[in-house]
Amino acid sequence: MSTTTETHLPTCYRHPDRETGLSCSECGRPICTECMSPAPVGLRCPDHAGPRRGPRIKPRPVVRAPGTAFGTTDAPITKALIAINVTVYLITAVQGAGINSPGGSLYLKSVLYGPFVAQGDWWRLVTSMFLHGFLLHIAFNMYALWVIGRPVEQYLGRTRYLGLYFVSGLAGAAGALIQSPLTPVVGASGAIFGILGAMLIIEWQATGRLGGQAMTLIVINLVFSFTFSGISWGGHIGGLIGGILVTLAYAHWGRGQAAHGRLGLGGVLGLAIVGAASVALAYWKVRGLA
Repeated sequence: MSTTTETHLPTCYRHPDRETGLSCSECGRPICTECMSPAPVGLRCPDHAGPRRGPRIKPRPVVRAPGTAFGTTDAPITKALIAINVTVYLITAVQGAGINSPGGSLYLKSVLYGPFVAQGDWWRLVTSMFLHGFLLHIAFNMYALWVIGRPVEQYLGRTRYLGLYFVSGLAGAAGALIQSPLTPVVGASGAIFGILGAMLIIEWQATGRLGGQAMTLIVINLVFSFTFSGISWGGHIGGLIGGILVTLAYAHWGRGQAAHGRLGLGGVLGLAIVGAASVALAYWKVRGLA
């Protein structure tokens, strides 16, 4: 005989009637979207959102709902994505000319290149987001993914965060092909800009302002993209737009919050529409290049 146990999410420590999957990265207490404040690493409750003054006050203990972990910095999807990227880089470094010059069969079969996509290599729209061109390239991208990916994963939840990452990567691939279809492109930057786009919407919903930390990071990185040659700014802008649209779909286009919860029909439709539009734009751009 099998039995089932009903599990409930913890409730916000300031609003006991509100269930939430979010928690303060400083003290571990559950917080709702009204109480949360995005921080450089994680989310903060009102007691830890600003600079500390005076002695630190120990928060009252919180009882964890059965089967629910909170408090934390746990971000399994972000960790898994970093592990995959690093593993792929090491394989291509071994197959190529060394640690700073990846190449080989896996690299050649996975790089984003317009004429190859036009010939039917549709998988390159996905696989290229796991390739990197040199050591500093992957180091910078994985650091950015670690810093901004964890709080966004905690906020959106694992399933929606994973959907955001892949669809933003698709949108980034489409943007790269629109900018320069005859230039080989690799990197996770499109997906990472999509996470920045999600952070922008999350901050806007939490504070009512667009001029926060996410906007600052976006502007700095776009200036960097346009200043230095050899960077696919089309991929960055495409991923950014994709991430913004997906997160708005999660939030029912401004009628709700994008906070942790079920994916829902609106979220599924948002992922499908943005993903399909990205693939369609990519093939529209590369038509005739085969």
